Amino acid sequence: MIKNTLLYLCIINLLFLSSCKVKMSLSGATIPPEAKTVSVEYFGNQSSIAGPHVPQKFTEKLRDVLQSQTNLSLVPKNGDLQFSGYIADYVVSPVSIQSSDKPAQNRLTISVFVKYTNPYEPSKSFEQTFTRFSDYDGTKNISEVESTLLTEIFRQLTEDIFNRAFNNW
Repeated sequence: MIKNTLLYLCIINLLFLSSCKVKMSLSGATIPPEAKTVSVEYFGNQSSIAGPHVPQKFTEKLRDVLQSQTNLSLVPKNGDLQFSGYIADYVVSPVSIQSSDKPAQNRLTISVFVKYTNPYEPSKSFEQTFTRFSDYDGTKNISEVESTLLTEIFRQLTEDIFNRAFNNW
């Protein structure tokens, strides 16, 4: 009798667990099991001073992150999950001043507006502006350090976006 009860409970448990599907990626992200593709539209530039290479580099970085951290196939348009948006702000400002009125450090701040659409779980869709910055030596021109700064800022931004979309942070 106890054997039959245990067998019955095991079968019910297996049926219950198999009916609950959640697709996980290599990064531990929760992705709807129905979603097979993702699209990232080109992020345009709505800031006044960011160069034309900035939106292109950001778009490529977000696509790379999604491909490397999920099992979703990247498609040009109309993916099951969709990202779009624009570079909203690109600002260089002094952080600290030396005694000679020259900046000891400057800060590059970039804001990106992102629209994420998840038709399988509409409550996880969002429209949000993400902002990150990186400081650099005030004796250097932004053009000398921009590439390094963009790499770091885009890493932080794409991590924030990924976590908001797939880890509900």
